[in-house]
Amino acid sequence: MAIIVHKYGGTSMGSTERIKNVARRVAKWHAAGHQVVVVPSAMSGETNRLIGLAREISAIPDPRELDMIAATGEQASSGLLALALQAEGVDARSYAGWQVPIHTDSSFTKARITAIDDARIKADLDAGRVVVVTGFQGVDDQGNITTLGRGGSDTSAVAVAAALNAQECLIYTDVDGVYTTDPRVVAEARRLHVVSFEEMLEMASLGSKVLQIRSVEFAGKYRVPLRVLSSLTDPNIPLEQEMQSGTLITFEEDAQMESAIVSGIAFTRDEAKITLLAVPDRPGVAFSILGPVADANIDIDMIVQNQSVSGHTDFSFTVNRNDFAKVVKLMHDTIVPAVGAREMVADENVAKVSIVGIGMRSHAGIASLMFKTLADENINIQMISTSEIKTSVLIQDKYMELAVRALHKAFDLETAPT
Repeated sequence: MAIIVHKYGGTSMGSTERIKNVARRVAKWHAAGHQVVVVPSAMSGETNRLIGLAREISAIPDPRELDMIAATGEQASSGLLALALQAEGVDARSYAGWQVPIHTDSSFTKARITAIDDARIKADLDAGRVVVVTGFQGVDDQGNITTLGRGGSDTSAVAVAAALNAQECLIYTDVDGVYTTDPRVVAEARRLHVVSFEEMLEMASLGSKVLQIRSVEFAGKYRVPLRVLSSLTDPNIPLEQEMQSGTLITFEEDAQMESAIVSGIAFTRDEAKITLLAVPDRPGVAFSILGPVADANIDIDMIVQNQSVSGHTDFSFTVNRNDFAKVVKLMHDTIVPAVGAREMVADENVAKVSIVGIGMRSHAGIASLMFKTLADENINIQMISTSEIKTSVLIQDKYMELAVRALHKAFDLETAPT
């Protein structure tokens, strides 16, 4: 029997009725002879509610205690799903991450999985049970509960699938697949039937909310096929029909990829830009600026250093908007005086827009068309970042949706490739 991992997001688990629908869907897979492990998120809005309570008590909550609080959302949804499965006549058992255990490092609120002990899960599967494992969480070497960061249930599911050598990991969400861009911004956005891990990794890192970036990294590293599909369909649809729906995420060599040069457009408003003006241009200055930021466990995205003029240069980088205040304080308190910059300019009214496609490797003029399209809309580009299969620009956030719509049309993404 094949091992299949199901992951259900917060919307899918958003009410007791939806949890019952999840149980019916899982029961269908179990009845077909599959060994099923389910990784649910907390009920929609629950994690925000819990974190909000913590911040009502403390403006800057202790990260260890914040993880202790936030982890309870998934524990409740897992127990409820196990009860719903039992009501469907399916023998089911739920586990918190520390009970499996799912081992992580000690980076509270941003922990990384280091290992999974699969013995307990396999014993239950062999006994004919459906196993429900809390997403989003684990336990460190000191026995502390940790969480993996927002969206971490995706990572939990893929990691469990990798540990169990599962045939496939199905990511059930409130959308029916991966689209060329967000349909709420571009009504003509089109669902992709197949997308490569490399493209999905770029899309996830660039702001696509369908999958968390670490889950795609895990899937690519351990060759776990992913399928993104909707949990809001009839749970009793035939299994064969369900397996043909959604978007399959796989390797280029494993499937006939769609032949579009650009597969999709990703965007995010979760950006903030920091610029240090008139920084002395000397060896090691970039490390002097970014080293303390990295030491503070803050991720850096785009980086631009201008040409040296009279021994000085301007240095710009972007961080997640949630880290903006922390970075600004770090710059003011230590980094700007230490490097001898004339001043710092901070801006959190920016957005990043990116085009992604494996076809960009073998076609010239793609970035040029992107820049022309933005120029035609009178949108100024503040920063540019590229890789083999993507080009990203930083722009004023008020122009983000206009940029996405214009680029979607310019690259003819509403039309399926032939």
